[in-house]
Amino acid sequence: MTPLNINEVQLFVENNIGNFHQKRLQSLQKLKLEQILRRKNPYLFRAKYILTPNDLVKLLLDAFLSSQEETIFGEFLEQLAIFICEKVHGGQKSSAEGIDLVLKKEEIYYLVAIKSGPNWGNSSQIRKMIDQFKKAQRVYRTNNANAHTICINGCCYGKEAKTDKGDYYKLCGQDFWEFISGNPDLYTDIIEPLGYQAKERNEAFNLEYARIITNFTYQFIDSFCDNGLIDWAKLVRFNSGSSRKTGEVI
Repeated sequence: MTPLNINEVQLFVENNIGNFHQKRLQSLQKLKLEQILRRKNPYLFRAKYILTPNDLVKLLLDAFLSSQEETIFGEFLEQLAIFICEKVHGGQKSSAEGIDLVLKKEEIYYLVAIKSGPNWGNSSQIRKMIDQFKKAQRVYRTNNANAHTICINGCCYGKEAKTDKGDYYKLCGQDFWEFISGNPDLYTDIIEPLGYQAKERNEAFNLEYARIITNFTYQFIDSFCDNGLIDWAKLVRFNSGSSRKTGEVI
């Protein structure tokens, strides 16, 4: 184990956090109004008593962007975790399906699946992760009959009181970052460099966001409004109307 150099972590973050902001901006620039109208639930927004096109477009866009940003930032945190683990334990990104990181401590191979937060999946997704863990374990035992493996679901934020899940261990927040780094304070140490140039980069994003809101609102009014009011029936037909050909049977 090599002691973690926090300056190297800070430099990695500063050199790579721009990728998150760039992907976030590109995701916004590529958006089409039709995308967010088809992917979100129009009944929910009708029930919330949304009256103006601008309010509806903003809520739809914000909901879409929130899920996009969670995915993009999750990818960045995974890269950061692999970088740190490589420096400390010689860990490596895994080629096995569903396994993001492999590291060795005291003759034990740890197979790690990295997720953003603790509430990342439903029961079927968790079963799939367990199946991927078991498959990866079989591969390691085939290559080395004496290999001892432990599976870890590492979550970049949150808490988990019961870490032993039977087939794997679940480490969240401070526990996860300490596991890959040996540093109990790393989970707070990485907060400061994550804000590197955040103000400048968010100004560019906010300008594009304002442009998109304006353009989408005009498009929405033109396509889904009647005399300035939202035509909910027309919107629902666009979102949920049947795609089957006339007369086609199931």
